[in-house]
Amino acid sequence: MEKQKEETYTDRNIDNNKKYPMLVTNSSNGTDLTYGFVSCGVAVLFYGSNFVPVKKIPTGDGLFFQWVLCAAVWSVSLVVNIILGSPTFWPLAMLGGAIWATGNITVVPIVKTIGLGLGLLIWASFNLLIGWASSRFGWFGIDAEEVSNPTLNYCGAGCCLLSAVIFFFVKSDVHSQSSRPEEEEPLLIDGCVNADGGTPRTKRLVGSLLAVAAGLLYGTSFVPVLYIKNHAAHHDSHFTGASQFDLDYVLPSFSGIFLTSTVYFLIYCAAMKNTPRVYPRAILPGFVSGVMWGIATCCWFLANTYLSAVVSFPIITTVSINTTAWCCVNTAAVLY
Repeated sequence: MEKQKEETYTDRNIDNNKKYPMLVTNSSNGTDLTYGFVSCGVAVLFYGSNFVPVKKIPTGDGLFFQWVLCAAVWSVSLVVNIILGSPTFWPLAMLGGAIWATGNITVVPIVKTIGLGLGLLIWASFNLLIGWASSRFGWFGIDAEEVSNPTLNYCGAGCCLLSAVIFFFVKSDVHSQSSRPEEEEPLLIDGCVNADGGTPRTKRLVGSLLAVAAGLLYGTSFVPVLYIKNHAAHHDSHFTGASQFDLDYVLPSFSGIFLTSTVYFLIYCAAMKNTPRVYPRAILPGFVSGVMWGIATCCWFLANTYLSAVVSFPIITTVSINTTAWCCVNTAAVLY
């Protein structure tokens, strides 16, 4: 029986190599590195600009918007799943999506307490650190990954850690409605999320802690997929024979995102006594934003296949910060 499972595992990877020769291997040859870096480039481009479609569209308190966005994300996974021929659905991968959706729920209060700029810097830094560390040292039951130049790898992570500490001392300026220039359109309408209570120091502390929590959640969202892949070769594991192609796990991961966001939205509806703040104008732009995010994350899955997570995490998270900042400055897509 174990021999049969091992053959199935091998056959699955052989079939993937035949159908998707550009997408499956995880070696250090030049072609795979090229595909890996191209995937990183596409990912950071879409991550940095996915909120541009909604830059002038009011989204209220963000709960309805995030549900529309997550529905679009799930739609992307359906298309990818069809293209890949409906690979095996591993329910554990849904946990990664649930973790990400939980982190995403914290964005609204973060923006209202410390602003998008500082919040993004903090959660992206901790996203990078936890994602890199879990892959590099084998946390959460996954295998530790080696890099060709550990010194540079550690230096990069150390710089990120130092930056994260410095960010806590950066002064944020969350503008009020009266002080906002007329030409700037808010993505979140003031008053929909009450963050006015408490002193500035309290709001800063709460916002910073939420940003750290969001970063830790974002950074561990890939762990379930990596866990499944690492245990695929263990004959006594439930995941024996699982695919080594990261994109095969897009549907369960994105299904976890949509399911969890739906649960949170229903809880929100109940808390609002079935009178949620729904903004019809945000539906189409929100869907486009979700499609862009879904494409970016699919490219991140591909980058994990080509380059390994320990390499792709620092590249995508670091460059995405700069890309997002550039888009915010040049399109006035600022969250208040």
